[in-house]
Amino acid sequence: MGDTHMTLGVIVGNRGFFPDMLAREGRDEISRALERAGLKCIALSPEQTKYGSVETYEDAKKCADLFRSHRERIDGIIVTLPNFGDESAVADALRLSELRVPVLVQATPDTSGRMSVEHRRDSFCGKISVCNNLKQYRIPFSLTRQHTVHPESDEFAADLEQFAAICRVVKGVRNLRIGCIGARPAAFKTVRYSERILEAHGVSVETIDLSDVLGRIGGLSDKQESVQANVLDLREYVPTSVPEPSLVKMAKLAVVVRAWMRSAGVTISAIQCWTALQQYLGVMPCTVMSMLSQQLLSSACETDVCGALSMHLLALASQTPSALLDWNNNYGDAADKVVFFHCSNLPKHFIEEARMHHSDILANTLGRDCAHGTVAGRIKAGRMTFARVSTDEGTGLIRGYVGAGAFTADRLDTFGGAGVAQIPRLQQLLRYICEQGFEHHAAASLSAVADAVKEATTRYLGWDVRLHE
Repeated sequence: MGDTHMTLGVIVGNRGFFPDMLAREGRDEISRALERAGLKCIALSPEQTKYGSVETYEDAKKCADLFRSHRERIDGIIVTLPNFGDESAVADALRLSELRVPVLVQATPDTSGRMSVEHRRDSFCGKISVCNNLKQYRIPFSLTRQHTVHPESDEFAADLEQFAAICRVVKGVRNLRIGCIGARPAAFKTVRYSERILEAHGVSVETIDLSDVLGRIGGLSDKQESVQANVLDLREYVPTSVPEPSLVKMAKLAVVVRAWMRSAGVTISAIQCWTALQQYLGVMPCTVMSMLSQQLLSSACETDVCGALSMHLLALASQTPSALLDWNNNYGDAADKVVFFHCSNLPKHFIEEARMHHSDILANTLGRDCAHGTVAGRIKAGRMTFARVSTDEGTGLIRGYVGAGAFTADRLDTFGGAGVAQIPRLQQLLRYICEQGFEHHAAASLSAVADAVKEATTRYLGWDVRLHE
């Protein structure tokens, strides 16, 4: 994992009539586990409470004070139970800390043959009691895959990896600002969304008119240092035979978009790309968007703001670039396979041999000179996660779905950025998408993070997201 920027608070549960040495050992074990995972740790010290554990209300207050003093650093909290633990003290520590971060509850297993009074843990039972109290306190929490798991086991390392992904999603979405660049293409009512619902969930949308973007581009000189630097970046990004004038136009677009994103404080974006930029600037914005997504600054086409948000969920969870794709074609008679396609702005991370190209579709209607700037190639074979979230005006909720599949090496003769994906029970999923009125766009990631995205969005963000299984 090696996520050195993530910090977790740790609560070591303890109960007096169980062996104290278990609390001491448990604190050391969880500390070593976090260090191996590349995660920083904030916990009470043995000087502050007995072995740095939380057993009483006074301990809970000390723990809460410690966590509050580091509230800007703490991304999540682990409750570790080396013995039964005191369920009230654990719940009080979390409530008093007033941190709205994910919580993972872990219980260390007993060892057969070491069940005497001197060694017995009863963490198995204590975990149930702690979870009962957290439910009473209305504190959301996550669980390890196995009811009891040793902190230094491979199984818990996997639990930690998933929990870190959950924490990244929750932190990355709260107070998120999305940039909407241009108006929705007239024919794309499918990508309409509610700014009010997003705002109610802590996600803001900042807008800029496309005429403003084009005006700012018009004020840039071809020889300007920032423009030439972006021309060089475009040439180094993927192989290209695109004419120099088109590269300069793309470079100017990149300068303006990045500058506006910085000034507006937005992290991700959705761009009007059909067909005003091609007609009035003379290039496709795809490569500029691809480069943003490659840097985990997800960028969606057709001003699909919720599509950009869907991409961002996957990028946060996986720490890899994500793409926005069309559910586009059947693959022969294979009921569990689908052709994903865009023309395309896929990050090069997705493509076997990416190259800068022109849009075959728009070249036929507007001419090739206006259609340079796509990133074309075959999507790599391997595991993948897909996701889509949308605003639902009927319920006032953010709703969506997430699931797992794989891109295959099946032959595919087409243009743009495309690949064949195999998804279990695909026909049931497509029926669900149609019945629920979801968009024709879905985000994808070359990773396996569906469970983490589902947990983060439903348990901690309060969205209605279905896991396709």
